[in-house]
Amino acid sequence: MKSDAYDELDEQVLHALLIDGRAGFSAIAEVLGVSDQTVARRYRRLRESGVRVLGRVQPELVGQTVWFIRLRCTPDASMAIAASIARRSDTSYVKLTSGGTEIAFIVHAPNADELDALLLHKVPRTPRIVSVSAHNLLHIFYGGRLAWGGRAPDALSAEQSIALQPASAVTDERTELDSTDKLLLTELRRDGRLSYRELAIAVGVSESSAKRRVELLRGTGVLFFFDTEFDPKSLGFQISAMLWLTVAPSALAAVGKAVGAHREIAFAAATTGTSNLLAVAICRDGADFYRYLSETLGALEDIRHIESAPVMRTIKQLGL
Repeated sequence: MKSDAYDELDEQVLHALLIDGRAGFSAIAEVLGVSDQTVARRYRRLRESGVRVLGRVQPELVGQTVWFIRLRCTPDASMAIAASIARRSDTSYVKLTSGGTEIAFIVHAPNADELDALLLHKVPRTPRIVSVSAHNLLHIFYGGRLAWGGRAPDALSAEQSIALQPASAVTDERTELDSTDKLLLTELRRDGRLSYRELAIAVGVSESSAKRRVELLRGTGVLFFFDTEFDPKSLGFQISAMLWLTVAPSALAAVGKAVGAHREIAFAAATTGTSNLLAVAICRDGADFYRYLSETLGALEDIRHIESAPVMRTIKQLGL
């Protein structure tokens, strides 16, 4: 894939980070056939362009539920309200959509009471908020460990991609975290490539202890992957949109799987609500997005209704 922002080696390093955001420079260098120093320089360049690696926690393993919130408001109030929501530690993926009249965001809540407190008491009280709806995440069809197929599909060969694949989680059992684990996860959510020495200093343990605990968190699936976030526009993708689909319940699994397999889709999940399938589409331009809506999605007979909400501005990028 040709990009005005990145050259071929930049894209190869980016693709390697999409596979495993915490892969060592030496491991990436060996696969690419370049020096460790070259990979480190290219990573610094990617960082300067906005690329970030963040540790992702498996919500259900730490007692959290994930909610997608749609908050409709008047355009003059959207930025201030979105900024207030983004400052909260339990929110992520805060986006302005639908021409700036809707704020879409994710809430990680330990229980329904916390969600109620946020929506009923902590969201700014203003008549400029027209409506609020909450959709509980039920099942992910595509996302998480899986990389968006349109990000860097040709940067690495199949053999190179396999060589960089991280080990799978050993178990999915609920894990009790102590205070040190929680501090480590907090640091890794901010920067997933912090060295073990940096982590040790941040949380007040030895470097060997930090390494052992991070490996345990990865092995148990709590720290289930390291996500690499970047602006799709840097690779020539100008359109990002949230899709709220209403699907016949009996066909939800089949349609969700089909939508998740589409090259344009970065995320697809079943949710509660009238619109029971949420997807995020990333396309090159408006014409590409139109073709996707009219031809690809249009070919799925069990989709009863499609609502598309183009992303106008990103306030907070952290995803699941």
